[in-house]
Amino acid sequence: MGDIKNLLERLSNAHGVSGYENNIRKIIEDEIWPFVDKIRTDKMGNLLATKNGGSPELMLAAHMDEIGLMVKYVDEKGFIYFTTTGGWFDQTLLNQRMILHTVNGPIYGVIGSKPPHAMKKEETKKPVKAEDMFIDIGATSKENAEKSGVFPGTPITSDMEFKSLCNDFVTGKALDDRGGCVVLIEAMKRIKDTKATIHAVFTVQEEVGLKGGRTSAFGLDPDVALVSEVTFTGDHPGIEKKDSALEIGKGPVITVSDAEGRGIIVSEPVLKWLKNAAVNIPYQLKVGSGGQTDASIIHLTREGIPTGVISIPSRYIHTPVNVLNMNDLENSVKLIVRAVEKVDQFF
Repeated sequence: MGDIKNLLERLSNAHGVSGYENNIRKIIEDEIWPFVDKIRTDKMGNLLATKNGGSPELMLAAHMDEIGLMVKYVDEKGFIYFTTTGGWFDQTLLNQRMILHTVNGPIYGVIGSKPPHAMKKEETKKPVKAEDMFIDIGATSKENAEKSGVFPGTPITSDMEFKSLCNDFVTGKALDDRGGCVVLIEAMKRIKDTKATIHAVFTVQEEVGLKGGRTSAFGLDPDVALVSEVTFTGDHPGIEKKDSALEIGKGPVITVSDAEGRGIIVSEPVLKWLKNAAVNIPYQLKVGSGGQTDASIIHLTREGIPTGVISIPSRYIHTPVNVLNMNDLENSVKLIVRAVEKVDQFF
């Protein structure tokens, strides 16, 4: 499991906010190239790696992008205001250290706020909105910040490093969906016994509207698709089991539906295929009320593409401190490999 963990660490520590996935794409391309017959990058920026075969054609997808920020405005004193890219809970941003990816290279800054010593009592009870936060890079003026390469449109990501926790748990930024990317890479390395054509697609801009999933699925028009993701659990304080009964360590998650059916309701044949593939592999079933994946748009592409989702259970998604268990990741790999090798059962 060491090699998989090392790859996860490399991808977690790399930076690739939505629309700026080049760094991630390069790591994945170098890693997967020896195990596929063809690699290309489409007009949208999706990376498509293909194992040649016959019928059916199977699309496996995982998104490369992570949530982040973008410079909106630099004031006269050199403080930087920003917009959010992807779904943030504003309070997780406050007092973080960030990296601004400028044309001159990375610049570090901190998200500052008014200190509690200067706040009135009623102010301390109000959450700070992202629109009222700012980044301090140590600039002395707007001109000084611009000389450092900071302009509107500069992408920003969290400065957080991957770490091991106890009991095969790990934490890091962007495990949504670098965890899914690792599962897909490792699955492509292990898939042997199949006559199908397999397209592993590493998509862009999922966090801002499932964009890469839409265009890549339209271009490939596969017979069936399977998305590799992460999903949130209900096994920690602050969330009730009725909101999520999923637990870390209990195996990969097969989606039945998400976003109360507004995202995807997985078809019965797809569910049967994935459950049959999961013999001797622990798994959990998800009926979700919120959150969508590339599957939501892939299954609506062209005349419709039968699509399933296999996810790694994860805590604290959409924060810089995602947590998952490496055993769940390994079992997700096994389940996708088994599903691909049994894809003929679907037809």
